[in-house]
Amino acid sequence: MRNWVLPEYIEDILPPEARGIESLRARLLELFRVHGYELVMPPLLEYTESLLTGIGHDMELRTFKLVDQLSGRTMGLRADITPQVARIDAHLLNREGVTRLCYCGSVLHTLPAGLTSTREPLQIGAEIYGHAGIESDLEIQRLLAQALKLCRLPDVRLDIGHVAVFRALAQRGGVSPGLEADLFAGLQAKDVSALHALTKGLDKATRSAILLLPELYGGREVIARARRELPKHAEITRALADLDRLTAMEDIPVSIDLADLRGYHYHSGVAFAAYCARLPNAIALGGRYDGVGKAFGRARPATGFTLYLLELARLAPAEPAPGCIRAPRISEPALDAAMASLRAAGEAVIQELPGHENERDEGRCERELIKQKGKWQVRKI
Repeated sequence: MRNWVLPEYIEDILPPEARGIESLRARLLELFRVHGYELVMPPLLEYTESLLTGIGHDMELRTFKLVDQLSGRTMGLRADITPQVARIDAHLLNREGVTRLCYCGSVLHTLPAGLTSTREPLQIGAEIYGHAGIESDLEIQRLLAQALKLCRLPDVRLDIGHVAVFRALAQRGGVSPGLEADLFAGLQAKDVSALHALTKGLDKATRSAILLLPELYGGREVIARARRELPKHAEITRALADLDRLTAMEDIPVSIDLADLRGYHYHSGVAFAAYCARLPNAIALGGRYDGVGKAFGRARPATGFTLYLLELARLAPAEPAPGCIRAPRISEPALDAAMASLRAAGEAVIQELPGHENERDEGRCERELIKQKGKWQVRKI
């Protein structure tokens, strides 16, 4: 086998695509900045004790592990940046008030999320710490909508769920941890026959409610039906009220799915995923995860989202490739000054190297610097 062949689901990013990814990254981070989100850059490697804290088995199997030759301890290559940002908020910044943070970086997965997914996703996201109210969820959701609008993606929609609904039903029915895990798997797969079998031992009201969850999918009318048919429970009432406010926004088409328990062991409230018509997998994930900082000494309220930048860049309309200016290889102060001025203005200027003049047609320069009437000027080739 050729020794330069990359592992499966790992890829190089070549100049045209890399340019689009970097352009989109810069614009998204600027969007976050003007909304008050501060950039942080967590490390790629951490000890597994902190890296996997708060996410449990949801991410542990997707995390590459290795032994640190300096300490002998087990380290992990991050599979998600959110727990790292929670650690920074809780342990390093240690602020009392609301903190808005954003990030962008690669993560590594032991297995791809889908047939067309990479094992090295590039995550970019924003998070709010220190506020437990629905207002911060609304802010995060609207920021996500603006980010997707900036990407100019076609046919984007947002699916919203709330883990508190199923969690309250399980608590109400006295469901054991083992049965809760089985019911969770059945709801994720929308396996109605399995749910019928699993709920046989539950009381009638709890069983009917759990069997109803896969049907509670659609527009805002789902909330009205859930209020009529689900048991009266304070947690369920609050969850439906949250969904009512979050789905009232008009920034992006929204649907509700009360059987979608994505990140059930991770999220503590609303959870959402953004989809684009051209991709089967989610292009953004987010929600509320109030307990993620607990292991770092401060279980601060938290809500946020993560976008997958590689997929976004491939779906976004391609921008015209920027041209460049070719300059001759001449040692002349006036030419050096002209090139410096053009580069300061954002132009790409490539100075020819000796012996490669015959390669001019292989470049991407559509203009050149020439000397006319004693001055260096740019003209089209």
